[in-house]
Amino acid sequence: MYFCHKITVNHMDSKELYAIYQQHPVITTDSRECPEGSIFIALKGESFDGNQFAAQALDKGCAVAIVSDEQVYNSYSGDKQMVLVTDTLQAYKDMAREHRRQFDIPVVGITGTNGKTTTKELVRTVLAEKYNVMATEGNFNNDVGVPKTLFRMAPEHEIAVVEMGASHPGDIKTLAETTEPTCGLITNVGKAHLQGFGSLEGVIRTKGELYDNLASRPSSVIFINADNEHLTGILPHGTEAVYYTRNADMDKALVQGQIIACDPFLRLKWRQSGSEWHEVTTHLIGSYNLDNVLAAITVGLHFDVNAEQISHAIENYVPSNNRSQLTETEHNHLIVDAYNANPTSMAAALDNFCLMEVSPKMAILGEMRELGASSREEHERMVEKLKSCPFDEVWLVGDEFKDIDCPYRKFDNVEQVKAAIAEQCPEGHYILIKGSNGNRLFQLPALL
Repeated sequence: MYFCHKITVNHMDSKELYAIYQQHPVITTDSRECPEGSIFIALKGESFDGNQFAAQALDKGCAVAIVSDEQVYNSYSGDKQMVLVTDTLQAYKDMAREHRRQFDIPVVGITGTNGKTTTKELVRTVLAEKYNVMATEGNFNNDVGVPKTLFRMAPEHEIAVVEMGASHPGDIKTLAETTEPTCGLITNVGKAHLQGFGSLEGVIRTKGELYDNLASRPSSVIFINADNEHLTGILPHGTEAVYYTRNADMDKALVQGQIIACDPFLRLKWRQSGSEWHEVTTHLIGSYNLDNVLAAITVGLHFDVNAEQISHAIENYVPSNNRSQLTETEHNHLIVDAYNANPTSMAAALDNFCLMEVSPKMAILGEMRELGASSREEHERMVEKLKSCPFDEVWLVGDEFKDIDCPYRKFDNVEQVKAAIAEQCPEGHYILIKGSNGNRLFQLPALL
């Protein structure tokens, strides 16, 4: 199919858009990276407008630029293709969905308030024991990252694992419509992004959009934590559900699991209902990771990965990206969980650190972001919880702690923390580092 250098595709369907991709099967959304013959999609956000760089992208090597600014479109006089659409992000999603439809393979959709990236990695690792797996890289789980992930699907892949994140109502609905998963799971629901969701109920409804999407399609499967009442309460009637649980007596669950110890790594035992127990020592910190492990085991069994392969995968998975990592430095033992923080994950991290029979204990905690009107209340609750924790020292980082009366040392930002570390030189400590990514506490391990 040949296109003249200017075409308007406001009325084009996804197949016609995808025909452009088939001619030029490389997409970029960054005008600084323009591979020869690629498609530049001019995405627009609150602080940037890719339309303004479309002509530059064509000059640098792109063969096609998809724009939404009619003035940019009309002013282009070059000899390459410029395509005008109503919404470039929607065009990107439509093309990605059409690409996903080229592959008749299982697609596992994963979302949740906490643990979705760890669970995605565990699922990927378990399935990779038997299959060629395409999975979300890092945390590319938003309305730009999910299409980018789908475009990585290739003929050699036998199964895909796609992570989906949300910060506003309707986010999971649109991502699921783009991904069209054949099965999926919600790790949990909790108080996060309340500024966007408004309430815990808003979080539950939005995460539940994955269940709604799966229920709308025949032969779909939902993997669900039978112990989580929030999740079982929104399971659509008549949907096929495969359960996992911590309850060894729950016969309806495909997988049962229990904690053996957290010293500091999570050790657990699991079994397929009615079968023998398997003991596994993980590289994960935190009892809360048991549910993530059981989810991955359940997905693996559903896709006929055997018990020995599953245990091997779980035992050999080593977390990264500042999620539940135990890092041994020359001077201290660090528990680094500095990628994200919300009231649910913060409470879980503190509970786990309390249970660890080590000393001395130090906690460096960053403020929790995007909590909206609930922020003050949630930070006060966290400080109250800290008062019952047997920690030898606590440092609090961020503006949200400034006006809260407590006996802990406070810092405005990570730079002040760095200066305190240089002055105090903590040594021989077990140190929990937990906070939202915006606190930049991930810079601290190199100094401790």
